[in-house]
Amino acid sequence: MPAIKKTTKRSLLVTSAALLSLSLTAAPVVADDEPSPSTTPSATPPADMSTVGGARLGLPGTQADLGSGAPVLPKDVTARSWIVTDAESGDVLASHNAHWRLPPASTLKMLFADTLLPKFPRTERHKVAVADLADLGEGSSLVGIKEDETYTVHDLWLGVFLRSGNDAVHVLSAMNGGVAQTVEQMQAHAEDLQALDTHVVTPDGYDEKGQVSSAYDLSLFARSGLQKKDFREYCSTVRAKFPGETKKDKKGKVSRESFEIQNTNRLLTGDSDISTYQGIAGVKNGNTTNAGATFTGVAERNGKVLLVTVMNPEKHEHNEVYKEAAQLLDWGFKAAGKVTPVGELVPPKSAGTSTQAGSTPSGGPSSSASAAGKGSTSPVAASAGAKDGTSGVGTALAVVGGLLVLLAGGAFLVNRRWPLPDLVRRRR
Repeated sequence: MPAIKKTTKRSLLVTSAALLSLSLTAAPVVADDEPSPSTTPSATPPADMSTVGGARLGLPGTQADLGSGAPVLPKDVTARSWIVTDAESGDVLASHNAHWRLPPASTLKMLFADTLLPKFPRTERHKVAVADLADLGEGSSLVGIKEDETYTVHDLWLGVFLRSGNDAVHVLSAMNGGVAQTVEQMQAHAEDLQALDTHVVTPDGYDEKGQVSSAYDLSLFARSGLQKKDFREYCSTVRAKFPGETKKDKKGKVSRESFEIQNTNRLLTGDSDISTYQGIAGVKNGNTTNAGATFTGVAERNGKVLLVTVMNPEKHEHNEVYKEAAQLLDWGFKAAGKVTPVGELVPPKSAGTSTQAGSTPSGGPSSSASAAGKGSTSPVAASAGAKDGTSGVGTALAVVGGLLVLLAGGAFLVNRRWPLPDLVRRRR
């Protein structure tokens, strides 16, 4: 019987705050990552793939070592590539073509956010110039940003995470010195994370020749991003108010209304043919012609935190990527402690020199709590008892405080652990 690797449990002390839900208002109909013209990648994985994280992860096909009492893997998962990992220990519980380099679609926005979130305070305001919205790909998903309007950085990140808005990505890139510089920084950050399957061409994940990542690398991006408090808040927010267009009436009175945006992650919000996943806390979804449907999710049950990444299911049914992700998460929670890991999520190269990653909110000291409930940009992360009764399906609790359990760089390198302090918890 295979030896079963045991992971030492650690306690997490968290302080949760439920935010009031917002009234339902009409929102523009914008699809997440409208497909763009491109060519479907080969359906056959390469024989020679990366072995970062372990030799077995470089092999084609499914990799799993089931111990006594372990459930069998779901048989109807059709994704070209997938991986299930323990988010805290980094153990890879099972994988399928984990290092296959495929188009990532908007899951690449996890790397974008992890790279840029620390650069700007969430309260910083920016007036959008015409040049900020130049070169958006045809059919891009948009949150509805208008030229000559002013938005806070908080607004823009809500647009990135909830609506997968390429317009929000380009505005933030412009604030960062331009798309070219942002792409260069994203590539450098990917290399530091040892995400060597990833080649960045655009900051938003839009289909471009040569832009690729892998299920393994996307899991690295999610795990790194989840160290940041703001990242955890944004990726778990179900719905929020977004600033609309400034208008002037006949009397010259100026007003600016807002509209509601909702997260396009269907495991977080639910849909007609899929329920909200118990324990879900993010992270990011995407869909383009070249990439197909892609998804990385994090969920917690009974103190166990799992990451799953699914890329391009061959079954093209509605919400198929979420259904397959849910099956793999279900398997992972049942299999935890009953399988021998087939690899690991490696630490970043810089882990040995940074001991305080994620210890404060990104972009400055302002907390999630202080930003919540202000004006038109307050995110919804409320329980079902919200005053207006609209929270219903797909609401979540945003963790806004708690003890940050951080390991020193040396201990991290020895124990191969990267804890997720005060992780957002899903509550019914």
